[in-house]
Amino acid sequence: MTNEVDDWFAQRQHPLTDAMQLARKLILDADSRVSESIKWKTPTFAYQGNIVSFNPSKKFVSLMFHRGAEIQGDFPHLEGDGRLVRVMRFADADEVEATKDELQAVIRSWCNAR
Repeated sequence: MTNEVDDWFAQRQHPLTDAMQLARKLILDADSRVSESIKWKTPTFAYQGNIVSFNPSKKFVSLMFHRGAEIQGDFPHLEGDGRLVRVMRFADADEVEATKDELQAVIRSWCNAR
């Protein structure tokens, strides 16, 4: 975890901060090669390219996987039909927790393919 991303969270009073912080921890814990920074004014996680960024709204936590269509595996919560982008959305920390194995598997799949 970086101070830069800690500061980003500290500067916001988002109603889903707990869910976002849990998703952050799960992403970073999934593979030690993953790093975090602020890009496009939001926390972004990378390993040999950008993997995923928060796309926060007040109603849910949205994770935008920049090249999600290229992630190998069957991940039912990785949604979208665009050429590249896929998203995962969570209503709260309980939904993040319930999907943690899949979220971490998505991150590991990206890292292992690189």
